[in-house]
Amino acid sequence: MTAQPIDGTALSTQIRAEVAQRAAALTARGRQPGLAVVLVGDDPASQVYVRNKVKACHDAGVHSVFEKHDATLTEAELLARVAALNADPRIHGILVQMPLPQHINPHKVIEAIATHKDVDGYSVLSAGELMTGLPGFRPCTPYGCMKLIASTGIDLRGKHAVVVGRSNTVGKPMALLLLQANATVTICHSATSDIGHHTRQADVVVVAVGRRNVLRADMVKPGAVVIDVGMNRNDEGKLCGDVDFKSVAQVAGFITPVPGGVGPMTITMLLVNTIEAAERNAG
Repeated sequence: MTAQPIDGTALSTQIRAEVAQRAAALTARGRQPGLAVVLVGDDPASQVYVRNKVKACHDAGVHSVFEKHDATLTEAELLARVAALNADPRIHGILVQMPLPQHINPHKVIEAIATHKDVDGYSVLSAGELMTGLPGFRPCTPYGCMKLIASTGIDLRGKHAVVVGRSNTVGKPMALLLLQANATVTICHSATSDIGHHTRQADVVVVAVGRRNVLRADMVKPGAVVIDVGMNRNDEGKLCGDVDFKSVAQVAGFITPVPGGVGPMTITMLLVNTIEAAERNAG
């Protein structure tokens, strides 16, 4: 068996076209959606991510505000900027790029963002809305993973899904979204004694731990859907995920490549959340 790749780039392009149509409809009503992106410091990876987010907004017809601050910005100054953006009617979503300098408490900053503008879906209230099944903003990467799984045509109802990783940004919300889709969910993590025991029983495996080759071919059920959230570098310096792609692709039914799988979907779902925020604001 050779797995069918799940093309995140193609799916992202399709969803972004739909976002552009929704943005144009709002703009025609005088309600152009707006996203503010705040970057503190000079982290190279963060600068790339932010540049891609701003470009995605421009391409989709979403008004974007980019604020770049020196790493010396104080926590109080950053909180004041968030408060100003909360009060700005042109801004429907606020994203403060992580990581922040060590002298700034990221939790305090995230909680300062108005709930109706928390398009990253990271606040405690957003997490609670996801936990209890209330409508709210879903964290972008797990939200994108759900779209990728849906693109395979597989109905998750009654399927066994295993999430490898328990982070607040991916693992935990991923498990909750799978539960909402009526999958039976197992979460594995660093203290799980035999991860393969669980993944070999899974119809869907989502791996998000940030370490190469965590999932190998002998750990995968034939025909399973494998979603690789990892972003690492191999010995040659090339991008790779958490999954041993070459071997797992010989067993799985569907698999996301790295790059070109989950990555493009994260920014796309940020746009979707921003559009949804603007539509709610517009009534």
